[in-house]
Amino acid sequence: MSGTVNDALIFWARVDPDQVAIDFDGDAVTYRELSNWADGAASELREKGVGAGDRVALLGNNSLEWCAVALGAWRIGAVVAPFNHRLLARELTALVEDCEPAVVYGDAAFKPRLEEVHEARPTFRIGVLEEVAPLRGRADAPVEAPLADRDDATAIIFTSGTTGRPKGVVFTHGTIAGIAHEWSLVEPVPPNDLKQLLVLPLFTAAGVIWALARVLLNGGTLFLQPSLDPARAVEVIAENRVTTIMGPPIIFQAIASAPGFAAADLSSVVTAHVGGARVPVDLLRVWQSKDVLLRQIYGQTEIGGSATVMPRADAAENPEKCGRGGIFTKLRVVDPDGADCPPGVPGEILLRGPGMMPGYWRNEEATKTAIVDGWLHTGDMGVLDEKGHLTFVDRIKDLIISGGLNIAPLEIENVIAELPGVQEVSVIGVHDDKFGETPAALIKANGELTEAQVVAHCNARLADYKVPRYVVFAESDFPRMASGKIAKRELRDLYAAVPETHPKVR
Repeated sequence: MSGTVNDALIFWARVDPDQVAIDFDGDAVTYRELSNWADGAASELREKGVGAGDRVALLGNNSLEWCAVALGAWRIGAVVAPFNHRLLARELTALVEDCEPAVVYGDAAFKPRLEEVHEARPTFRIGVLEEVAPLRGRADAPVEAPLADRDDATAIIFTSGTTGRPKGVVFTHGTIAGIAHEWSLVEPVPPNDLKQLLVLPLFTAAGVIWALARVLLNGGTLFLQPSLDPARAVEVIAENRVTTIMGPPIIFQAIASAPGFAAADLSSVVTAHVGGARVPVDLLRVWQSKDVLLRQIYGQTEIGGSATVMPRADAAENPEKCGRGGIFTKLRVVDPDGADCPPGVPGEILLRGPGMMPGYWRNEEATKTAIVDGWLHTGDMGVLDEKGHLTFVDRIKDLIISGGLNIAPLEIENVIAELPGVQEVSVIGVHDDKFGETPAALIKANGELTEAQVVAHCNARLADYKVPRYVVFAESDFPRMASGKIAKRELRDLYAAVPETHPKVR
């Protein structure tokens, strides 16, 4: 047997009922109130015929009602399956076909989209999240949860689909508890003192697992925001003495650019984990000036979201490295034959630990490809140093093969990011008649940066075959996934015609 998030919510509601569980942009709900609200949501779900093991999908923006339905589902032993609210009806239909939810709760604004899905796949009931609001404060009878086994599925988080159709990553009671336990040892915070800011969507692993579930397991407070408002984020951190922030560099950059950042007291932040992209040195220094150390993490949804973080003692001097794994989470870097690579030699990153998924939802073939001999094969390339610290190199599928030579886009991106005026850069492979593929640098910049300056800078720091043959200054924002990462697959589609529309710069 294993404890559950529902067990934790009931426990904290009993021993510390007036502790704030979730603060949604100033609207605070205590543990007692949240537990009662979960009872109301659970009763409504049962009235809709939902039982243990059934899937409850959610399609909505961040809200207290979203959290209440998720917790109500967990209270009756159902499986929470959050959907990306940016998906179109056709894409949502594919997810419904995959996880077969008994009910899908959505914001009222998304009801027409759900009705369109329902016409194509009339196998679920539609619930409206706003209609859950009146259940708050109602005196519902406690709902007794069924006994849960640690290996029971409790959440399905769909991947961002960087390699194609999204796959459902299964989280069990055991994996969620294992994640929370390991990180409570790696990043120790006394019970009730965990105060975490969330500006990312709840439907991601960073949201429902790393924020909602982890905070409630620890009896802490989740400071949930509707979305990223940098100025408001600064206020929330300073006024509430937030201890924990997680997200991609773009979030930390946006917050650091807010007008109130320079004067704000952010010294309460003891855990600032950055993932999804390299931490620019300038951004590291800006946060260090506020006594906050940004530390690089590495992980995937399939390993629980985050698997390793750079130790505090080494992070300042090695901001690009991601640590050696966790107390229970192990990592390896292997060659194509499965042999461990020596320090300095890149290979595929393998992981195993308490947060590793048991598999993809109803997808044995993909599971067998991802998990081999107990190790998660990430599809990412990394390199270890002599101390065992990992540096992420790139997605293996993102590697550019030019004239038979492997080129890691991230290496070029890191070099170009050093140039003054570069706000963001992404390097992709485009067609080349001679070499098959060649690098193209897509840059968002301010100032008077020129193609010639980019090429000259790269020539001085990279082998000639790595220097981009195309430099494109983008006028619009790069497409992004829900996690905040640049959507490279979409970017490659958008800029596939670069060889026809732009001249070579070398």
